Amino acid sequence: MGKATGPVYKVAFRRRRKQLTNYAKRLGLVKSGLPRMVVRKSNRGVMVQFVSFTPTGDKVIASAKSSSLSKYKWVPKRNSPTAYLTAMLCAKLASKKGVKDFVLDIGLQTPSKGSVVFAALKGALDAGLKTPHDAGMIDDKRIAGEHISAFAKAAKAAGTYDKLFAEYKKAGLDAEKIGELFATAKQQISGS
Repeated sequence: MGKATGPVYKVAFRRRRKQLTNYAKRLGLVKSGLPRMVVRKSNRGVMVQFVSFTPTGDKVIASAKSSSLSKYKWVPKRNSPTAYLTAMLCAKLASKKGVKDFVLDIGLQTPSKGSVVFAALKGALDAGLKTPHDAGMIDDKRIAGEHISAFAKAAKAAGTYDKLFAEYKKAGLDAEKIGELFATAKQQISGS
């Protein structure tokens, strides 16, 4: 199969060809005139940024990574409770810089109920910021870590806890009590 050529063929932008940016969605977010809360999940953690558009390029207002939660005695780096806490921390920083309203930018992630991006959304809302949203996409049980606690109990019964929760064990934490750890970290972040 040959390459498309001819006088009417138009080459798409590089980031669109590599499926890194959906420019139609981005344009809609930028037209809102509000800062975007950008939520990205990687293999190493969760990153939340509040970004405003300027003609010369995007300007980061506030940023937080899940690795910065270690000072609140929070070890997990890639799950719903972590996304919630990271967004709450970032929203606190953004509100100190005058952000009150925002739009959620999930990038190319598929929106699904209880996902990390909606846990992050809930964290920003609980920090006092506002945005239009569908409350049905937020799962409070997942945000509190009930699914992790249940899985840890099952892993202990199966004898695989030490392998699956080595990071928790190394930090001296019990994954079955993640709800208590979450509540403590949340209280410390909201109080700061």
